[in-house]
Amino acid sequence: MADEHQFIENGLQRSQIDEFFADELGRAGYGGMDVAKTPMGTQIVLKAEKPGMVIGKGGKNIRKVTKELQTRFDLDDPQIDVQEVDEPDLNARIVADRLANALERGWYFRKAGHTTIDRIMDAGALGAEIVLSGKVTGARSRVEKFNRGYIKHNGEPAQEIVDEGQGVAVMKLGTIGVTVKIIPPGAKLPDDFEIEEDADVEPVEQAVESEGVEELLEDEPEEIPDVSKDQEDVEVPDEDPTEVIDEEIVEEVVDASDEEAVETGDVEDEDVSPDDDEADAEETELDEEVEAEAEDLVAEMEEADEDEADEETEE
Repeated sequence: MADEHQFIENGLQRSQIDEFFADELGRAGYGGMDVAKTPMGTQIVLKAEKPGMVIGKGGKNIRKVTKELQTRFDLDDPQIDVQEVDEPDLNARIVADRLANALERGWYFRKAGHTTIDRIMDAGALGAEIVLSGKVTGARSRVEKFNRGYIKHNGEPAQEIVDEGQGVAVMKLGTIGVTVKIIPPGAKLPDDFEIEEDADVEPVEQAVESEGVEELLEDEPEEIPDVSKDQEDVEVPDEDPTEVIDEEIVEEVVDASDEEAVETGDVEDEDVSPDDDEADAEETELDEEVEAEAEDLVAEMEEADEDEADEETEE
């Protein structure tokens, strides 16, 4: 079996065993259990308000429970250890069962809630919360909360420090869920701090106050260092700049400029190819033909005008 399936099987078995103990040992004030599998078998630690009722007369009841665990849940040699709860008012499971029984006996939910949470705080708890959800008074369901002190709802402290227990009250209108959360006394929360009296504290050296702008302006300015003395050692050339220029560099620049001039010469200086001459001759012939046709058309139009003028004179 894969590890994931094994974890699911172990969690399911644990919840079923917890429900079995809650049904069998409800009158004895069942306060939870711890299951640990060892090479010798399965070790189960029961917490109860009345351990005598769990064990029974001559151990009769505990032997019955052990046999039931072997047959129903297939546990290997279960060994049950019963421990008494020192302060039942600080056990969330026991408090939730008590509150559910009080509601079933007809207690008003506000009175039962305030009385229960006051008993929890009187026992020394740092904080507590009671949540009742269901049809507490009428046909419509709602949620009622009772808070005292300091309680954690998220993070690792809510899982490790806060003790949580659930109970169910079966009423005529329906069931009422009871959830109780308790932070026991002496719990160390991550945001706790302590103030120690008469502690040896090392003195802190105060920083020197910086001078203001006005004080700086009143002071005389510092002497500006003479830079001319430092520049006496700098050598300045006495020769003419034109003589200093290297003649070889000038020759290279002149040669490069001549090459560019040759490459970018005018187009007019280039020789005309014979193809261009033929194209010009054809263009001149076409122009002469167009001019001759135009002259013929003008002559025809003039003759037509003269004929019309002669006909009008004869009439």
